[in-house]
Amino acid sequence: MNRYETLAHALAEEIRAGRVPIGSKLPSLRQITTQHGVSQSTVLSAYYLLEEWGLIRAEERSGYFVTPGAAVSPAPEAHRPSLAESARVDISDLVFSVLQATKHVDAVPLGSAFPSPLLFPLSRLAKSLTQGVRSLNPWSTVADLPPGNEQLRRQIALRYVGAGMASPVDEIVVTNGALEALNLSLMAVTRPGDIVVVESPGFYAALQAIERLDLRALEVPVDPLTGLDLDALAQALEKHPVKACWLMTNFQNPTGATLTDTKKKALVELLAAHDVPLIEDDVYQELHFDKARPLPAKAFDTHGLVMHCGSFSKTLAPGYRIGWVSAGRFAERIQRLKLMTTLSASIPAQAGIADFLQHGAYDKHLRQLRAALNTQMASMQQALRRYMPEGTRWTLPAGGYFVWIELPLAIDAMALHRRAIEHGISLAPGPIFSATHAFQNCIRLNFGHPWSPQLEESIRKLGEIVADPLVRLSKTTEGATAGTPRRGGVPAGKS
Repeated sequence: MNRYETLAHALAEEIRAGRVPIGSKLPSLRQITTQHGVSQSTVLSAYYLLEEWGLIRAEERSGYFVTPGAAVSPAPEAHRPSLAESARVDISDLVFSVLQATKHVDAVPLGSAFPSPLLFPLSRLAKSLTQGVRSLNPWSTVADLPPGNEQLRRQIALRYVGAGMASPVDEIVVTNGALEALNLSLMAVTRPGDIVVVESPGFYAALQAIERLDLRALEVPVDPLTGLDLDALAQALEKHPVKACWLMTNFQNPTGATLTDTKKKALVELLAAHDVPLIEDDVYQELHFDKARPLPAKAFDTHGLVMHCGSFSKTLAPGYRIGWVSAGRFAERIQRLKLMTTLSASIPAQAGIADFLQHGAYDKHLRQLRAALNTQMASMQQALRRYMPEGTRWTLPAGGYFVWIELPLAIDAMALHRRAIEHGISLAPGPIFSATHAFQNCIRLNFGHPWSPQLEESIRKLGEIVADPLVRLSKTTEGATAGTPRRGGVPAGKS
């Protein structure tokens, strides 16, 4: 990372944390030069980058000022689901009906779960795939059975070391994307009827897996700014025979919240005290906007209880379907489950990604990808401020590519979803992120696509649709759901 990038990330962290108030003037070039021991050109480059990210603006002959919406202000109170009992899950029909709408190429992909493929080095990756296939040993069809291609697992292990933690190569199992890693991890530690803690709101695929395996879900609230409520989790562990937790500690889907290192350490210690395994879904970890890559909870695990799941689908190779799990004490069990189900991830794809990690300048690509996503987030934040009605609140994530939006209480997210589809716009309505179909006035939007007039117009149109009486809850429904699970994050500039 260049010196100006390091400086920009440090200043961005201060702004996002609210330590530099909205509208305040940033220090002069001379002050920053003296304070950080860098040249004026470095400071200028850093300020230009902050301006590109939408965090500051230049005023002629006056200097640079923090933009409205750049800092995080207090979020609404998080949803408090009942911890009295777990519930069977019936979510798949709803999820499938929503996701079907995101598959149309001509729909504006605000509801998509993936970033734009245009952000990935697909030509360079194709060269690595060719090279990887050429170098394959004919016996690789046997040798690369679980736990997977050894070169790829070594490259993954090196990335763990680069993040400041160790993960033995023999604990890493390569899978068909992170979703298989997560599902195999869940299968390894549960039986039908067992209770699994999930987040609220949380990743709908976790709910689908729980439904498919005939498990029971126990929802624990996620604050859109601070992440999982550890006190609520502690209560859940005391009251229920929880067999596993499926959680996202970095850039949580859908809220974008990230746990602090202190909370991650406390989480691991809490679960260890109850001997409860953690399935850590960490597919967005590499997509951080601040200078430092956040540690996973796995970094604090000394008991082998954390199964850390990652993927290249969100960072490098969409469609290649290569993920992994660093499985701790459960590695052998997961290997066997992999052999019993899908046998092996694509052997050529494993070889190709291994070659790219070794020779393809992966970190350079990630820097470019993160910068693009950060810029796209700034554009979406500006559009939301321009077009969303008063009372709308949203998060300002420090990584990933989702923004979680709480609309005015009367809005029906499912009705908004249906109306948006009629206008060629996809979105992800709040109820798919809850076992109880809560968050009825919330939506998740994807900013993982290069900003364009079409995207700008789609946000404008969404704001227009939100004002339509046809997307409002009935008075009966609105009264019944007031004060329930629908929480967003950063207030709009006009709210």
